Formats: sequence, C-alpha cells, structure tokens
Amino acid sequence: MQLSEQEIIRREKLNKLTEMGINAFPADEYTITDTTESIKQDFSENKQVKIAGRLMSRRIQGKASFAELQDSTGKIQVYFNRDEICTGEDKTLYNEVYKHLLDIGDIIGIEGELFTTQVGEKTVLVKNFTLLTKALRPLPQAKTDENGVVHDGFTDPELRYRQRYVDLTVNPQVKEIFVKRTKLFNAMRTFFNDAGYFEVETPILQSIPGGAAAKPFITHHNALDIPLYLRIANELYLKRLIVGGFDGVYEFSKNFRNEGMDRTHNPEFTAMEIYVAYKDYNWMMDFTEKLLEFCAIQVNGTTTATFGEHNVDFKAPYPRVSMTEAILKFTGFDITGKTEKELYDFAKSIGIEVNETMGKGKLIDEIFGEKCEGNFIQPTFITDYPIEMSPLTKKHRSKEGLTERFELMVCGKEIANAYSELNDPIDQRERFEAQMALSERGDDEAMFIDQDFLRALEYGMPPTSGLGIGMDRLIMFLTNNASIQEVLFFPQMRPEKAVPQIELGEDEKVILEILNSQEEAMSLAEVKERSQLSGKKWDKASKTLTKNNLVKVEKIDENLLMKLA
Repeated sequence: MQLSEQEIIRREKLNKLTEMGINAFPADEYTITDTTESIKQDFSENKQVKIAGRLMSRRIQGKASFAELQDSTGKIQVYFNRDEICTGEDKTLYNEVYKHLLDIGDIIGIEGELFTTQVGEKTVLVKNFTLLTKALRPLPQAKTDENGVVHDGFTDPELRYRQRYVDLTVNPQVKEIFVKRTKLFNAMRTFFNDAGYFEVETPILQSIPGGAAAKPFITHHNALDIPLYLRIANELYLKRLIVGGFDGVYEFSKNFRNEGMDRTHNPEFTAMEIYVAYKDYNWMMDFTEKLLEFCAIQVNGTTTATFGEHNVDFKAPYPRVSMTEAILKFTGFDITGKTEKELYDFAKSIGIEVNETMGKGKLIDEIFGEKCEGNFIQPTFITDYPIEMSPLTKKHRSKEGLTERFELMVCGKEIANAYSELNDPIDQRERFEAQMALSERGDDEAMFIDQDFLRALEYGMPPTSGLGIGMDRLIMFLTNNASIQEVLFFPQMRPEKAVPQIELGEDEKVILEILNSQEEAMSLAEVKERSQLSGKKWDKASKTLTKNNLVKVEKIDENLLMKLA
C-alpha cells in the first residue's frame, strides 16, 4: 500500500503512542454524559461534563490551546490548559501527547467543566482527555478567508459520494438530508398505521421479475439450480396478500433495475407501495394528497418546499388532468383512437427518437415524457392512461381504451403511480400475453407472465387500489436536491481508479516535512527559504508535489500560500 507523507507521519505517531503505553484503539466503554447539543441547551457555569467526539481544529499557544470537538449533534469549543490537565510535575500528557501526537480527525473523550470565554463562547475546560481512536488518514481541511470564502472544501461530488463517511464528517450539514429522509419514512408509517394498514415484507429474490416494465438484474441460486431476479417491484406479492385476506398492506422496498443512471435514477432505489381493498383510484387520489401534505409538514414543518427555482406547495387538493388532455394541450395531437403507426409517425415528426420495438404504450409514454411532463411544476395528478401503457390496471369504467390510473407529477417528474387494480384474471392474462408479444419484438422491459399471480387472481381479489411512491425522488423535492445521489448514503459508482504510485525524492520530502510541521498554510517564500533548496531544485520539487496533488498553492489577497493537499 502506497502511503502519503502525512499517513506515514501518523503511523509514526501511532508507534510512539504505543511505546508510551497508550492504546490508540481502546476496547473499554467510554461513558458519555453529555453531547454538544445538550451542553448548549442546558448550559451552566462550572457544570461537570463528559463528552466524546472528533478533534476538528486547534490553535496551540504554548501551554494553552483552543480546539473544536465535533460529535453527532454538532461542534463545541474546548480549552486545553497544560496545568489543568497535568496537575503534577509530569507534563507529558499535554506537552507530548496533545501537542505532538494528536492530529485533526482523532476521536477523543473529554472530562471537564463549562465556562464562558470573554467573547461569550460556551466552552469546555478540559480536565482530562482520553484518546479513543487514532485517525491514520488526514481529513480534508477547508479554510475560510477574511471575506468568508471557503477554500479547498470537500465539494467534489464523486469524492463525496464515494467517501460519504468523510463527507458527513467535514460537511455536517449533509446529515440533515438523511435526518429528513428518516422523518419522511416515519411520517408515512405513522399515516398508514393510523389508518389501520399493515406493514409487510416480500421477497427481494424472485423467480419472475413482475410488477413493472423494467430490465431486471439476474443471478443464479446454486442450491435450487434456478435463475433468480432482483425484484423490480413488489406489486404482485402485495396483491397476493390482498387475495389472502388483508384489507390494507404496505412495504418500503428496495428495488433494482438494470437500466441507465442519471440525476434521478439509481439502479438500486427505495419505493413504497400500498394496497387497500374495496377502494378505487379516485379514493387513492384523495388519500395520496392528504398523505403528502402530512409528510411535508412532518419533514419541513410546512407544506411548502423549495426545489431549484420553484416553490412547491404540497397542500391538498391537487389538480387532475387526463393524459389525453395533457398531450392535446402541449402538442395539439389527440391520441384518442390512434393506431400504432399514427403514433409512431407523429412522435417521429416532432423529433422524438423512436424504433420498431415500441408499441402504442411506449410511444405514448415517450410523447408525454418529452413534451408534457416538464410543464407540471405544482403537484398534479395525470389520470386515465391508455390501456397499452397499463398492463396491471383496470379498464376505465366509462372511457373506452383508457384505464383507471394516475401518476403524480411534481416539478416535471413522476413521484407516485396508482391504479384501480386489475382483478379480472382473464383480462390480466391477455395483458400479460400482449406484453410477451412486445418482448418478442425486442422490448427488454416488457413484463413476464406470472402464472402463480394469475392463479391467485382466479381465487378472487376484491376491488383494490394500489399506490407506489419513489421515496428517493420525493425526498429530493423535500430537501431541494436535484441529484438522487445527494439523498442516498452510498449511491452506485463506477469502480474507483487506482491511485498512481509516486516516487518522491529527498527534495520533495524536505518540503513535505516543513508543511507537516505546521497546522496552517505557509507563505510560499517561507517554505522555499526553510527548504534551503536551490532555485532549480525548488522548482522541480514543488512542481512534482503540486502535479501529484500532494500540496496546493493558492493566492489569498496578495500572498502566495502553500499547504498540504
């Protein structure tokens, strides 16, 4: 393993700690009585506290030092004084351990008492500290100049998503997104449970990937010697439970689709699906808008949420527009009664990319997606989808060729999909067979025929309405994040590229040692002077270090500063 200069130095410090009899990774329980948040909320002078967290900054001034400790609830200033910590003759704990062997990023426990500084800062006076974990890699250190501009923050999206543990540490505001995500799940559970519905679990490994039109991931089960698929949806299993006698069931399910990735799609995502017996899609629209109004208030304290340039209001009720009306309004084309060829020719004429594998449903979906979706900013129900787009949906009770289905659009994106569920097993079999015909034409997203599900329907499923909500996309809207990667702790990424091996010469090591001896950035001229390198050697060594991103040079005001990257 190739180690950076800083990593080597930290391991040397670890060895010194070990030689001193200090375990840098102790197993003992460290009892905490307070958090930074509880200290600030219930602050009183001279109160005894015991906290633990990560050392995030420090300013050493001889025998005293102000530092910043960060725990799961925030940051607080702590004050290290040599004579408070080392009351006897032996000053090693402060002079050696604290000043020279601790680093930014180390996790420590602190016992002390509270006081307020002359400038009014609530602070912990350290009476004793314990090293709980030695950090062997340095954290990225952002600096704020006198104008409040942050330099060298940990902001690169790929690095942030790949190293979320660092992101959460140095960008603690990111944690709020995930706190709100959990609030959203809890709010939905409360809403459903209060309505008397039952949370269940259904299989992730499935012999038939049903319930949606999507391309599945496939694997092989060795003991059974059969192919299995990661689920693309849990719909057909939840409907089986309605057949079995449950009046209302819901599940938060991890789904997997082997398709493209972009700012609103991840191959692994979370959906919520709920099915309620003896209801239809009109009832479900009322239920959905009340649900989302409740969730918005629970997550943000208000029904409104900012998303980009839009101010979205989730307060019920929401407008209801049929898909036929939407396409007619935004394209001037009436899809009613049109043949597949007419739809194909029209889509092509308005610049939509189409091919021969597309049936009527996919053609209509492409037209709506390209020309209509983006116009619906406030929550809007798009209703009454053509039958070709909805193989699991009941035919419309009064409109020929349509189904009782709606999707909820927000800021041009679908966040919910619901039906009056098809419970006629004969009709369902014909819809599955139509999907198989599309598959034979080359549509790799067409549905499979699920014979067991058809058998379940033949035993009788009561009239039912179902709803699916994309949880990742919904929390994007509630936290003002345009990228799905921002609301997933660990989004899927391409394999990490290997770090190039760098051979450092003695001149480069001299510069690194100088920078390692300082907490802050140094004047470029000072580093050069202290290195005692000739102009030619300095130029070569500094270029090697900056080229390989080991050091950075930045201009602040009129000064050139050099620092470790």
